[in-house]
Amino acid sequence: MNTLRSRKEIIFLGALVRANRPMATLWYALLLLRGLLPAFLAISTGVLVTAVKQGDSLTGPLIFVGGVFIGYQTLAPLHRTASANLGSTTAAWLNDRLMIATTRPTGMAHLERADLIDDLTVARDFDLGIMGPPMHISIDFIATGLVEMVVGFASAMVLFAFAWWAPIVLLAGWGSTHWLLRESAVWADRDTPEVRDAQRHAEYAYRLAVDAPAAKELRLFGLAPWVVDRFSTRRRQLQELRWRATQLREKSMIGALLIVLVANLGVAYAIATQANDGRIGLGAAAVYLTTMMQTSTVAFGGFGWALDGAAAPVAAVLKLESAMAEAGTLPNGSQSASGKPAVSIRFDNVHFSYRDDTPTVLDGFTLDIRAGESIAIVGVNGAGKTTLAKLLCRLYDPQSGSISADGIDLRDFEIESWRSRVTAVFQDFVQYERSLRANVAPLGASDEAIHQALLDAGADDLAALDQILAKGYPGGTNLSGGQWQRVALARTLCCVNEGAGLVLLDEPTAQLDVRGEAEIFERVLNATRNATTILVSHRFSTVRQVDRICVVEHGKVVELGSHEELIARGGRYQTMFDMQAAHFVETDASGEALTYETL
Repeated sequence: MNTLRSRKEIIFLGALVRANRPMATLWYALLLLRGLLPAFLAISTGVLVTAVKQGDSLTGPLIFVGGVFIGYQTLAPLHRTASANLGSTTAAWLNDRLMIATTRPTGMAHLERADLIDDLTVARDFDLGIMGPPMHISIDFIATGLVEMVVGFASAMVLFAFAWWAPIVLLAGWGSTHWLLRESAVWADRDTPEVRDAQRHAEYAYRLAVDAPAAKELRLFGLAPWVVDRFSTRRRQLQELRWRATQLREKSMIGALLIVLVANLGVAYAIATQANDGRIGLGAAAVYLTTMMQTSTVAFGGFGWALDGAAAPVAAVLKLESAMAEAGTLPNGSQSASGKPAVSIRFDNVHFSYRDDTPTVLDGFTLDIRAGESIAIVGVNGAGKTTLAKLLCRLYDPQSGSISADGIDLRDFEIESWRSRVTAVFQDFVQYERSLRANVAPLGASDEAIHQALLDAGADDLAALDQILAKGYPGGTNLSGGQWQRVALARTLCCVNEGAGLVLLDEPTAQLDVRGEAEIFERVLNATRNATTILVSHRFSTVRQVDRICVVEHGKVVELGSHEELIARGGRYQTMFDMQAAHFVETDASGEALTYETL
């Protein structure tokens, strides 16, 4: 029973009830009624034939036949409507489950694990329709197939009135097709690495083609044919995988035909013999021969691909709920983080890697940051700078070592309490398709606080607060990259005004020119003077303005001090600074050269 309950087809059929119990109940009821109608039609036909032969009144038999006929005319369209509605509500329910599965975990490891991302691609196929029709269409295919199965079993039950062995022989014969044609793999699990990989690449190419951000480069660099070819190639691969899974093998087909032929000839011969001997009447013979033929609908049929295609993503969605919760949930402490950090933040021998099979990012990282100071983290790409920001936000926890605020491990704080003390500008900050007001203060703030944050970020010349920052909306507008970066800075500064005590700036001015960057960052430092500010940047004109600079290599601190101290030391920091300064020379109005040292 456990094995049966774990099958994705059973999970799928149960999910319909969880998604919309009233509609699923109606859908199953209509399915059962439609499945019984052919057996009733056969019986009513037999009753009518008997009445005609015996000269009895035809009123009752004709009413019987007419009632069954009306059922044929009305139940099918009703069932199609119920299928469409149930499919739509199930798709909406599954989308809700996916949103919950991805957003509920307190960390984000589940969103950066390749295996779970592949599962997520499979899970979304109920909506994408890459491996099969969307859910609202699949449900109708499935309903038709299940009706045929009910027809077959109901018809076989009628044959018990003829002979106890007849339905057993027929069901065994037609049912054997499911086993003999098992190599078709219609019932097999299609959730294979090969299929997941093809799905992921097909979806990626599709998103490149239809999403606006990629439109410029696709056209400028002539990449449109490549995108189309990548998409069509992966789609063809998926079709080939489906065909390979559903192709019939000659040996199994011949064996199935022989078994079905023997079973049906045996039952038909017995019915004909008894009718010829007068042991059953003409009406009964008509009923038994009709139901014998209708039993064939339990055979290996065409609805399996629809059921399999719909069941796989549904099972994947429900599987992801537990898998993502396990991967992304962080332990929640009980202490309040109010007023922290008031003394310091300390990284104590922190070791961290994103997965056991990936390289170590932080390897014994140790650093004390005084509360209220500004410190920059610099180093080559991959040194672990952005990872430090993720750990401070408690999006991950280190595998060993600790990060503490005022001597209290971050893991001992309530997650939401600690995060209320932290604000950040990430390198990949989000451009929300909302008003300027909502972009600066997503959780709300006074207009005065929003205007002050925009002023501090150098974005006070932007649109009105109620202006929608997306051209796809009536009256909406879009911003340049530099303007968006100022809005992201204003979002962080607004949080500081609302009480955040730790500010994380991950390449906060990367899309601004060097002069604008230096000016804006000076204003940002002034606005965050009462908070602890940690800057991650490659731009040394910005880095030099902070109190201290930490140079990170191979996940460890290799140099620490002020700009002047590190330059005087002549170590790794000076080498990086000189290399970057050599590529930047600008002149002032008098023609004098300006470098990072004079900006």
